[in-house]
Amino acid sequence: MYRPQIKVLDCTVRDGGLINNHDFDHRFVRDVFQAVSAAGVDYMEMGYKNSKDLFSPKEYGLWKFCDDEEIKKIIDGIETETKISIMVDVGRVELDDIRPKAESPVDMIRVASYVKDIDKAIYMVNHFAEKGYETTINVMAISVDQGPELDEALHQIEEESKVQVVYIVDSFGALYQEPVEYLVKRFKTILKSREVGFHGHNAQQLAFSNTIEAIIHDANYLDATVYGIGRGSGNCPLELLIGFLKNPKFDIRPLLDLISNDFIPLREKIEWGYIIPYAISGMLNVHPKAAMTLRKTDKKESYRAFFENLMNPDLE
Repeated sequence: MYRPQIKVLDCTVRDGGLINNHDFDHRFVRDVFQAVSAAGVDYMEMGYKNSKDLFSPKEYGLWKFCDDEEIKKIIDGIETETKISIMVDVGRVELDDIRPKAESPVDMIRVASYVKDIDKAIYMVNHFAEKGYETTINVMAISVDQGPELDEALHQIEEESKVQVVYIVDSFGALYQEPVEYLVKRFKTILKSREVGFHGHNAQQLAFSNTIEAIIHDANYLDATVYGIGRGSGNCPLELLIGFLKNPKFDIRPLLDLISNDFIPLREKIEWGYIIPYAISGMLNVHPKAAMTLRKTDKKESYRAFFENLMNPDLE
């Protein structure tokens, strides 16, 4: 449980923003940053850096774009060792919009990619590394993409990239402990000069236990969110992870205050967490988008019909 190499990354605002189009106000984001900083968390991910030509600022909040000036407003005056991360998707960011690290408050840029796009992800992380940033590649939807192409992608990362960390991302919340063990060992066997990270989703209430499993097998970069907030079923709860890690640099108390003051009221306004349609999506290893659509209808509690429809999409 105590390993000095372990780094914890909070992605509350980034993953939580997928629920409300990243429309969190400055006060909320600053509250999160102050709390995770006081808790000793290593990184906080502010959101995505997306092209404003692809996503309209009229439809999405500030943290869909993570302009440096907006990030500076959040962190200004707060003494902290917590580093700032942002995420980019392959094909959704203008590389020239990313300033050199010396001109930006951002420390780490994480590239989210499917296995089929690893060549593009490598190009991007090399570009960001040359600008002075720490980098990761987050391999998405790993539960449905474990064929020989995955090994080819990992070898390509090891041989051609400047990336520091490669994440296993259980996008659908479909993994159990045994596949987590297998994947961490598989990644570490090929990625001999990189760290391995783990990002779990909580469709089957396994994000925390799967994160522990990843820790056991030497994954050193761990994602979590305050109160487990995140799209659909949410993520590994940060407070549980901090409670598990016996590193004295972590302090759970600021997170408990944050949950009491900000997240209990927020939970009344937006929905996330263990809910049966998301559990069904996890069991069947499918994207939770159908469950998210169901939750916006007057049939949101029609669990059996939802299950049967996913099992046989041709049924009415």
